[in-house]
Amino acid sequence: MTDTWAIGGDLPVHRMGFGAMRLTGDGIWGPPDDRDECLKVLHRALELGVTFIDTADSYGPEVSEELIAEALHPYPEELVVATKAGLVRDGPGKWRADGRPEHLREAVDGSLSRLRVERIDLLQLHRPDPDVPFEESLGALVEMKDEGKIRHIGVSNVDDDHLSTALSVTPVASVQNRYNVDERGSDPIVDRCETERIAFLPWAPLGSGGWSRAALPLTTIAERLGATLNQVALAWLLHRSPVVIPIPGTSSVAHLEENVAAGDLELDEQARATLDQLLG
Repeated sequence: MTDTWAIGGDLPVHRMGFGAMRLTGDGIWGPPDDRDECLKVLHRALELGVTFIDTADSYGPEVSEELIAEALHPYPEELVVATKAGLVRDGPGKWRADGRPEHLREAVDGSLSRLRVERIDLLQLHRPDPDVPFEESLGALVEMKDEGKIRHIGVSNVDDDHLSTALSVTPVASVQNRYNVDERGSDPIVDRCETERIAFLPWAPLGSGGWSRAALPLTTIAERLGATLNQVALAWLLHRSPVVIPIPGTSSVAHLEENVAAGDLELDEQARATLDQLLG
């Protein structure tokens, strides 16, 4: 298993996490087709040394959080379960921001109940709401942190200005943006997170089911190292910065094992240089 990073300075986790979005039905809506397999995935993740699980109240909605609690509660002391609030669902594949303080308070209370905890380790604002001042949404999370409902606050789907605003309101333990070897738009955010000692959680760390510009170099490197394309892509994320914690998700035990094994894959200097320069 990979080395560790302490989220918020006091929650050390292995740097290969698990994203629990796929423990749901099509369109991230409703229960999964194979519920038993999803429960096995969660148990197997812990057996493989995963100590960080990322979910959200909107996954299902509510389904992912409920499955995590059913499978793993009472949680091992070393396990950190992060969740998110600030998106609501109107149907399969439909997502809508709601950053109103009253909604966030209701969402956090719901997550506390479903996860069966008294305090959420890491609560991330899922997305800035264009109809609500960002400071107002964050202020609601700060109030709940002061009340003991939240241990650390993170932000998701943000740009540099959002991050600056967040840091002016509260300490920020994590940033979760779309980022992978193909999609490098958050490169400046990753660099800033490293400087600020903030965990960076790349969502969609394996892209959207296929690779475009990275396909050829990933294939070449994978063949030379005896690995899969996805393992090389995850290993590159671990190489990218010590604050990066990939959170690949799956509802398959076999795919989980493949992903976690990437934590032990050593990229040689040639592979690192090729992938570093890919979209430079």
